[in-house]
Amino acid sequence: MAHVSYPFKRTNKSPYQKPASTVTSDTIYWKKLGLPVLVKEFGAIDYIDFSPAEPYYFAATCSVRVQVYDPITKVVAKNISKFVEAAYGATFRADGRLLVAGSEEAAVKLFDVNSKKVLRVFTGHVAPVHRTFFSRDQVKILSFSDDKSVCLWDIATEEKIATFSDHTDYVRAGAASPISPDIILSGGYDHAVKLYDCRSNETVLTVNHGSPVESTIFLPSGGIFISAGGTEIKVWDIFNGGKLLANISQHHKTVTSLRLASNSSRLMSASLDRHVKIYDISTFTVVHNIDFPNAILSMGISEHDDTLAVGMIDGVISIRKRDKPVPETGEKKGLFRFAPDHIQTVHGIVETVVNKPQFVKESDCDKFLRKMEFSKALSAVLKTYVATKFPEKTAAAIQEMLRRKVLDVAMNELKEKDIGALLKYFKKNLGEVRFTRTIIDAVNVFVDVFEPQIKTFSNANLLLYTSLQQEINEEVEVCKKVSELEGAIGMLLSAGQITSNKDMLEITDTLAPSTKAQKEIVIDV
Repeated sequence: MAHVSYPFKRTNKSPYQKPASTVTSDTIYWKKLGLPVLVKEFGAIDYIDFSPAEPYYFAATCSVRVQVYDPITKVVAKNISKFVEAAYGATFRADGRLLVAGSEEAAVKLFDVNSKKVLRVFTGHVAPVHRTFFSRDQVKILSFSDDKSVCLWDIATEEKIATFSDHTDYVRAGAASPISPDIILSGGYDHAVKLYDCRSNETVLTVNHGSPVESTIFLPSGGIFISAGGTEIKVWDIFNGGKLLANISQHHKTVTSLRLASNSSRLMSASLDRHVKIYDISTFTVVHNIDFPNAILSMGISEHDDTLAVGMIDGVISIRKRDKPVPETGEKKGLFRFAPDHIQTVHGIVETVVNKPQFVKESDCDKFLRKMEFSKALSAVLKTYVATKFPEKTAAAIQEMLRRKVLDVAMNELKEKDIGALLKYFKKNLGEVRFTRTIIDAVNVFVDVFEPQIKTFSNANLLLYTSLQQEINEEVEVCKKVSELEGAIGMLLSAGQITSNKDMLEITDTLAPSTKAQKEIVIDV
């Protein structure tokens, strides 16, 4: 009779692995921003703004200066320090040549970026000015101040054109309309977002955000604006009388900054909860999330999403630059480029590239299982590195031995050190849903094997065993409470169902007389 050999089946760890996150086109796109470069400044980063014109410098406002960074070299290209007190909210003009900033001095200053000279100083506010912007036509400046007012200034004459004082608290957010030089948006700490028309010097719309407003932004159409404050982001329709279109609540701390990206098809929000979230503007669902090491105060993104700069409360600026696609190399005249799984034709000759089969190294555990050395196999997956970094491998090996009914044999031959490692693994992963069932079965085997000799354990292992017992008792208590809660919820649902049935019966009884009358008519006929 011929001997038939079957290939050894490796231990399957896939049922115990964490579910992989869904990879979308947005995930791939935003992850290409690459690793962050961290730059330390002397104070909290109040505001970041990218120049709309090449070379797309960005201005970071912090302490008593405005630092203009080159996004490629990540170093300061210009240092504007013409402030006696703190500077706030520096923004570029559309051509990138001028820059305007507010200050603690209650003055608004206009700078030439190249020479760093002060071109204009607009005075008239009586409290710090936290936000400044250029108007749509680029010949006027908007300022938003802690004196509860919004002002419009003419750059040429250095004069104040209009003042709006409808807010009852600090005004720390605003935006210029993308379609009209006469429309201004402001957000205040009085929870109000107001829209002004400079032609009539009137407030044409007021909506209540519900929290102090930290940031506002227009969508490119000019008919919708977005406000951020507290943990919420709200979307408002101007042409529908300020109707609330969406209420986004994805952050758990104050949202500090809003930006548009990807040709205005994506909305970005930064928060004190250390996250930047990216939303699809059509559905306002989160498509990507970026984590940062500290609370975020400001954020800016360059044209074409090439550079993301985030300013944090500790004075650190995180700069992420998009990885450029690697140019194709190795193509020479008269030669074909090798690409796996493709057939290429050069001068009429068909060449097929055949991939070599990948060699998968067999794990130590599988080697010992193949030789039926079960104790060594269990010891291999109880090593600190494996049990800590890849607990699913340990769970898979234990499950395989349970299936073969050899786990008791493996445990019986364990050394004192490995017994301690096994107890640590049980204790650490008992509450992990992926492993709970397997660990419970394994603990039952452990008790059967070691119950007669528990008193001979070392003090460390005895302590671990006692601790595991306590952990199991706590898990049992939790299960009891969950069962009680499940029963209570079931009763509430049943009561609700009975109530709804009674309501249906009452409705039926109300309609019953007409049905009765119909029956009587039929009988008479």
